[in-house]
Amino acid sequence: MREGSLEAPTRHPLDWKSDTFWDKEDLYNELERVYDICHGCRRCVSLCESFPTLFDLVDESETMEVDGVDRADYNKVVDHCYLCDLCYMTKCPYVPPHEWNVDFPHLMLRAKAVRFKEEGANLRDRVLTSTDRVFGMASIPLVDITANAVNKSKGLRKAMESAIGLHHEAPVPEFHSKTMHKRVKPMERAIEPRPVGDTSGKVALYATCYGNYTTPELGEDFVKVYQHNGIHIEMVPKEKCCGMPKLELGDLDTVNKLKEANIPVLARLVDQGYDLIAPIPSCVLMYKQELPLMYPDDEDVLKVQKAFFDPFEYLWLRHRGGELKTEFPNALGEIAYQVACHLRVQNIGIKTRDILNLVPGTEVNAQERCSGHDGTYAVKKETRDKSIKIARPVVRKVDAGDPQYFASDCPMAATHIANLSEKVDKASHPMTLLRIAYGL
Repeated sequence: MREGSLEAPTRHPLDWKSDTFWDKEDLYNELERVYDICHGCRRCVSLCESFPTLFDLVDESETMEVDGVDRADYNKVVDHCYLCDLCYMTKCPYVPPHEWNVDFPHLMLRAKAVRFKEEGANLRDRVLTSTDRVFGMASIPLVDITANAVNKSKGLRKAMESAIGLHHEAPVPEFHSKTMHKRVKPMERAIEPRPVGDTSGKVALYATCYGNYTTPELGEDFVKVYQHNGIHIEMVPKEKCCGMPKLELGDLDTVNKLKEANIPVLARLVDQGYDLIAPIPSCVLMYKQELPLMYPDDEDVLKVQKAFFDPFEYLWLRHRGGELKTEFPNALGEIAYQVACHLRVQNIGIKTRDILNLVPGTEVNAQERCSGHDGTYAVKKETRDKSIKIARPVVRKVDAGDPQYFASDCPMAATHIANLSEKVDKASHPMTLLRIAYGL
């Protein structure tokens, strides 16, 4: 047996349809086993709050071992895991094929799912993760104006914190009645696709609930840049949330319903020759990793997985084939760039940085640290302070420079860091910056 991390990690499918998965006694035995391994290693202590919480529980127990920790406290560790996957992909020496077979994120997911099945979730968490319904309602004409006004009112935000535990200082999305679908549809035009390598040159943009309702202008940036590079691009005709928010909640039944709504639509597009992209890394990861691990024998899921690309990964593949335009009339100067966790764990390299570095007069300083936003973690009253602690290393590095722009592929992460920074007034998406560089 060789010590871990000497081979590429092997991710096992999530056996969520088995009786064993839902067996609470079996779950707690596995939590104890993995917690004991983590206690003896402690390499992950700096990644998130799950590991300090675990180690404090151990160190403060009578035995100073995992057997001294009350099992009723095991979920205190689970509460701080937001499934970023960084421990699995970057730190843990005991992931498969190591015989100890540690998959901490999916064990946390299992614990979340078992608890959700037994207890459900509170109103705030159900609302925050019901993005299609909440975002859709908040983006109705005139309702969007009221919703945005409420979110900007300090008094009403404090009342919301008292009522449902939504932290009054946490930045929340701004809603738009003119959605991404409404903005992009008039811009669509036929372009004869030119296949390059693994790319067809024909793309369907999965707007995502966050992109469609809260950052709709991103769709225009995507269309302008892709069309400029001879790529046919149009919107996925209809879609639901990818399911990542419900996955993080442990609501696997709803994840399944969303999968049943989305996969047939996306699979038909793949059959018609489309590649797939999305503006939010978490949504890309859902289709490239999480759903295939939940449905390893579903041919349509695997078909969609193979056709899904990170948008800058796609442009880089086109660049390698000589089909990316590299005439940029506008320099971008110094860019402070936070690499989103759900982009890092896709194992594609930092393609956003590589593309932006093609622009003359541009220097991209990439920060490969978590933003601490992580879906809903940064907006909850009980975890807001922890999210700020996690974000501080990135904020310090951003503020140590003099960037002309700050960017992240994840709009939520970008907004969170910009809100904490002393030098950043506005966060940008890298595709927006690329459009500026092209002068489009």
